[in-house]
Amino acid sequence: MTEFGVQDLPGARVLVLGAGVAGASAARYLLGRGAQVTVCDERAESLAPLIERGAAGLGAADLDADWPARTDLVIASPGFRPDHALPSAAAAAGVPVWGEVELAWHVDRSGEFGAPRRWLVVTGTNGKTTTTGMVESICAAAGEQVAACGNIGLPVLDALSVRTPSGPARMLAVELSSFQLFWAPSIRPAAGVVLNIAEDHLDWHGSLEHYAAAKSIALRGDIAVVPVEDPIVASMATPADTRRVEATSGEPAAGQVGVAGGAIIDRAFAEPAGTVLVETAVIRPSGPSGLADALAAATLCRAVGVPADAVDRGLRDFRVAAHRGEVVAVGAGLTFVDDSKATNPHAAQAAIAAHDRVVWLAGGQLKGASVDELLVAVGDRLAGVVLFGVDAPLIADSISRHAPYVPTVTVVTRDDGLVNAHQASNPTGDRAASAVDVMSRAVQAAAELAGGPGGSTATAGDGAQGTVVLLAPAAASFDMFAGYAQRGDMFAAAAQALPGISAGARA
Repeated sequence: MTEFGVQDLPGARVLVLGAGVAGASAARYLLGRGAQVTVCDERAESLAPLIERGAAGLGAADLDADWPARTDLVIASPGFRPDHALPSAAAAAGVPVWGEVELAWHVDRSGEFGAPRRWLVVTGTNGKTTTTGMVESICAAAGEQVAACGNIGLPVLDALSVRTPSGPARMLAVELSSFQLFWAPSIRPAAGVVLNIAEDHLDWHGSLEHYAAAKSIALRGDIAVVPVEDPIVASMATPADTRRVEATSGEPAAGQVGVAGGAIIDRAFAEPAGTVLVETAVIRPSGPSGLADALAAATLCRAVGVPADAVDRGLRDFRVAAHRGEVVAVGAGLTFVDDSKATNPHAAQAAIAAHDRVVWLAGGQLKGASVDELLVAVGDRLAGVVLFGVDAPLIADSISRHAPYVPTVTVVTRDDGLVNAHQASNPTGDRAASAVDVMSRAVQAAAELAGGPGGSTATAGDGAQGTVVLLAPAAASFDMFAGYAQRGDMFAAAAQALPGISAGARA
């Protein structure tokens, strides 16, 4: 493959695949460096602002067969799969293919924005955004000039020029998806963590092995943080010159960060007896997943010398982002929890496991994943299930095989745009005409299963007291909603509209 460096960008012919957040950031930077930029996207409204800046814009059909011969570099947005025709053609012709994060890494190493930043990279199937936010909070408590970026919203390229209240960002808390990591094989962070691995995005990567391999790129830096309770992560190899530091929810051995006496204890970067970092009781979100995220964040920060007292202050001050276990409504013995960000079965399982009695709202696009393991692990916590979305039948089939005792209601979206809310044993024939109405019907059905407003305690066994109505869909949202945030907002609104229910923490 042709050697290419950022010093070659002025005058270089660069094709940017995709005009979304990552692609647009790359295109803006490249135009500023004097590159000849062409952006390929089918959406004219996304191309327009980049064309105004000097880029050429076209659709994939406008590219002729000889385009690789006229191209020095391709920037692939995260949505482009490895087997997509355009990056495949570039690779076959020897044209380097980078992602926006790969470009940002090379730009940062070049010194264009001053001394290279310290990258703290967070990836995993679940918990990335919460952990990244914790890292940012801890570093800020230590007085570091830090910016959270990557998959969390701010492109890494844009973060290179971010100014904090005390000056330019010198430390980056970088959340990276498996897509971004696949297209950024060169990154070597100061410290990186793979939080966990479970089936997700198999339609993009082709297999769990390929998905895990992309995630493992985060462990190729100076220090690799390895949560040992996850068997796939624990088995990941790290380079010989990378220091491997284990995080555990149990009492830490020498060289580990773990939990003992109700606190997170550092025995990896402190004296052998260990240093107390923070009491577990103050960590939010509470529960096993919140503790795992805090362990990872604390270990990453300690790896780059952040003092123990800053870990304590940062985790005490941290507040979880929306749609990640928020209590959005309460009343009639029910607590309505929005975990719409649980877009895969692994995340949904962790969300259910945090509660004793759950009516679970689930469905959407499973992306090739299975809910079988979830039902085996936490099926005994389910007082009922309400399903919606394109893959609802797949979840219903799993329930019939692994938890047939759980009452299940399905809200079926028909080809004509109408929906039919029904219980398998007692169809009601209710219909609605929009995603808002689908969610409203789903929330009403969940309350009835729980024995709450409009329901009966006979339906819900012991009744509503202490029941959590949990939106943790285990699936992506784009079959019905604009995104997981809209899905969560509709859930909250529908819950708060029930009689006897009041707004929760979000209001």
